[in-house]
Amino acid sequence: MSSEAKNMSKRDYYEVLGVEKNAGADEIKKAYRKLAIKFHPDKNPGDSSAEDKFKDAAEAYEVLSNAEKKAKYDRFGHAGMGNSGGFSGQGMNMEDIFENFGDIFGGAFNFGGGGGGSRGASVRRGSNLRVRVKLTLEEIANGVEKKLKVNKLVQAEGIEYKSCGTCGGSGRVMRVTQTFLGQMQTASACNTCSGTGKVISKSKAGVMPDGLERQETVITVEIPAGVEEGMQLSVRGKGNDGPMGGPSGDLLVLIEEAGHEQFVRDGANLHHDLHLNFADATLGTSKEVPTLGGKAKIKIAPGTQSGKTLRLKGKGIPVLNSYEKGDILIHINVWTPQHLSKEEKTFLEKMKDSENFIPDPQSTDKSFFNRMKEFFS
Repeated sequence: MSSEAKNMSKRDYYEVLGVEKNAGADEIKKAYRKLAIKFHPDKNPGDSSAEDKFKDAAEAYEVLSNAEKKAKYDRFGHAGMGNSGGFSGQGMNMEDIFENFGDIFGGAFNFGGGGGGSRGASVRRGSNLRVRVKLTLEEIANGVEKKLKVNKLVQAEGIEYKSCGTCGGSGRVMRVTQTFLGQMQTASACNTCSGTGKVISKSKAGVMPDGLERQETVITVEIPAGVEEGMQLSVRGKGNDGPMGGPSGDLLVLIEEAGHEQFVRDGANLHHDLHLNFADATLGTSKEVPTLGGKAKIKIAPGTQSGKTLRLKGKGIPVLNSYEKGDILIHINVWTPQHLSKEEKTFLEKMKDSENFIPDPQSTDKSFFNRMKEFFS
């Protein structure tokens, strides 16, 4: 049978759940729960018809409880579902239903002692650890390997486990209640083993009930170039060990930046203030400026004004997870003397009325500035 024919043969999802098309989410959920309890395989052992209805109800609920899928179904019907319409009807897996909709029943349950809805022992993951790392701009620019000393929970050596006697190693305990539908069993995590199905049979002093102990450990962390203040790196499996042999959590590394004497960071770019005297800014010169790897020489053009910005391309910080690099931006500040000698003050007073004191930007006459440089030198 073609997929189109199969879609045509399916019952309407609203009809399956017994609700109207304008039914709200709560009404749809209530209708599904009622059908799921009625046709649950543990309540109807060996009844293939009840099992089919149980699956049909789960498929209908999976679509109608999802706003996006419901809208598509309302518009196109089964044809609009394609391969995403629930759990593929009769080919669905019972474990999928319990995994996805177990909360509908308020926990794992079964009728008459069957195991269709029960779940096994749980594995508890260790908690995450958080540390702060302060990096210099040089470390950030190049990437760095850091050895971090952390106080973490680890599996204690010499610890032995045995199956929990309360739950028999299943991690869950059953409770039977009598309802008008018959006996209902609900499963919950075992309090003795916290759902792990194991308890410690052999321990030592200082070990916690879950088999963990605190230990100072050195963890090596590779920090890539280009990280920024406030970023959090996750190192998988380097956090606290899991209880009862469970998997470890993660180590979360929070990045902090140390201040720098010569640079201010702005993303991948670095800013540096360069102070020039009046004569150098007027006549032009060459200056050495710092970089994160040493120094670079830049040319100051004659007549450079205070506030001008020069750029050293590709000398900044690498962009994280990229081949790009930022720039170093050199901000020119022309320094005005605050304390003058008597001779300097006399000279400037004589020169301030000169037509060259405020030169025409198009003029090439540098006589005034040459005289100034000669005077101050």
